[in-house]
Amino acid sequence: MQSQPSSKRRRVERSPSPTYKLDDEDDSYEPYVSVAQRRQQKLAKLSSLGASSEKQRAKKQQEEQEEREDAEKEEERRKERARKERTLLMEAQEVHSRKAAEEADAEILEAIKSRRKLASDMELAKGISYTESLKTSWRPPRYIRERTNAQHQKVRDKYHILVDGEDIPPPIEHFVDMKIPEPILQHLKSNRITNPTPIQLQGIPAAFTGRDLIGIAFTGSGKTLAFCLPLIMMALEEETKLPFIRGEGPVGVILCPSRELANQTYENVVGWCSALAKSGKYPQLNTLLCIGGISMNEQSHVMSKGLHIVVATPGRLIDMLEKKKFTFNNCKYLCMDEADRMIDLGFEDDVRNIMSFFTVSPFRARRKFCLNSFQGQRQTLLFSATMPKKIQDFAQQSLIKPVLVNVGRAGAANLDVLQVVEYTPPPVIIFSENKNEVDDIQEYLLLKGVEAVAIHGSKTQEERQYAIKSFKSGAKDVMVASGVASKGLDFNDIQHVIIFSMPKEIEDYVHQIGRTGRSGKTGIATTFVNMNTPEPTLLDLKYLLMEAGQKVPPFLSTIDDTQGGSMKGCPVCGGLGHGISNCPKREDAQRRLMASHRTTDEGGGY
Repeated sequence: MQSQPSSKRRRVERSPSPTYKLDDEDDSYEPYVSVAQRRQQKLAKLSSLGASSEKQRAKKQQEEQEEREDAEKEEERRKERARKERTLLMEAQEVHSRKAAEEADAEILEAIKSRRKLASDMELAKGISYTESLKTSWRPPRYIRERTNAQHQKVRDKYHILVDGEDIPPPIEHFVDMKIPEPILQHLKSNRITNPTPIQLQGIPAAFTGRDLIGIAFTGSGKTLAFCLPLIMMALEEETKLPFIRGEGPVGVILCPSRELANQTYENVVGWCSALAKSGKYPQLNTLLCIGGISMNEQSHVMSKGLHIVVATPGRLIDMLEKKKFTFNNCKYLCMDEADRMIDLGFEDDVRNIMSFFTVSPFRARRKFCLNSFQGQRQTLLFSATMPKKIQDFAQQSLIKPVLVNVGRAGAANLDVLQVVEYTPPPVIIFSENKNEVDDIQEYLLLKGVEAVAIHGSKTQEERQYAIKSFKSGAKDVMVASGVASKGLDFNDIQHVIIFSMPKEIEDYVHQIGRTGRSGKTGIATTFVNMNTPEPTLLDLKYLLMEAGQKVPPFLSTIDDTQGGSMKGCPVCGGLGHGISNCPKREDAQRRLMASHRTTDEGGGY
């Protein structure tokens, strides 16, 4: 038996070792990329996407632009086709419509012209008319008389004076050559009036010769002196020939549409007449103020003497004439200040009534040799800042060989006023046609510590006089007023006028801004308008600013002229932004007329 090994090694089987391929061609293998590299790759991808999106947006914008241009071209082609499709018949219809409108305007203007001329009922009934102007003894100096018509016209051109009429008296550039008494010249110099204004240098010589006169000039141009001085000289001549005694006179009358304007004119006349009397070389001329709101007993000292000059409003004057407080038996001078306003305010029949008192009395033998060949004839003068063509035509029919003196277009604004127009909602300040608004504004200013006074038609005469006096004296800083203060009142030192509510009629606007820029001074007029202002009024304002060379605000420039306006002006109101057929003044007059007819038909009245 063989022997076995003592120990037996057991073979332990091990799992095979893995086999590695050095050249691994497996496509799924991704090499390692660092974080920084991955970030750069991401940014590059985003930038590429952004550039692509920007190109797409640019392309889209270009396509939209091309579409718009194509649409515009198509619209232009459509309009062009529409223009070409207009037929001759359509054009003929338009021409016919324009012609019909012009004929309608002509008919309206002709109807206005057909009004009765401004004369008394007796003169109209008896067919009394005069063909020759009133004769006077005044003549210009010889060296002026010897000038040629061309030389006279050169003077007028120098001062931008337009004249019309037959045998027009020459213009005179110096007061001394007008043969005005020295005391008046000194009085004028003391008030810094050394040379006549354009309306004075042509208007005063024309009035001195006895000619009927239509004087048109912007506010503050010296019209008051132009019509008061001839009357003073006429009264002085009559008083020098044969002194007036109680019950005689007046020689002349000045009519004003408002109490304030009459009172202002009266103060001027009294000042000039006092200057004559104080010199000791000339007699005292008596002047009577004849207006409502004052007691005539206060002027009994004037009534107890011979009466030379009367300054009046129509209503009170008629009352005094009917009561025979005085007569017009010796009266041969009639002046209407703000004449167009007088007619527009309904005083036309009152003026005719006043003219009926210009009669010949059988008891005038005492003065018959002093009044030359005067047989009820009078010298008539009409003055205003705004006188539309319809009033001029009306006046031409009513006067005897009138001389028309026009310094600037009738109704034009004062070129010395800087017109500032602002668009703003209410409330603002200072000119307002609403009486309650005037009081409210004054109360507001007083609460704010502003020294303000108010004036309007419902104030008593004492309140009106106090307001004007304190304002003129400088005791009060602000005057809040309705339209009653816009017509003729003279406030020389005012530098700024503010119009709270734009008037409906452009004439009222011209009068209101005319309270500044007077006597050659410059001024500012600030006007506020709103959506309640009628479009024709805005067009009138637009053209007025353009005419005066003023800046037209953008909101006015954008208003299209669809009203038929022109730089010639509406013949009814003088507005430049509309025609006669859509004139607001004419429409308002028609409404008042219809209202009066309704009142009569319904049994209304006094």
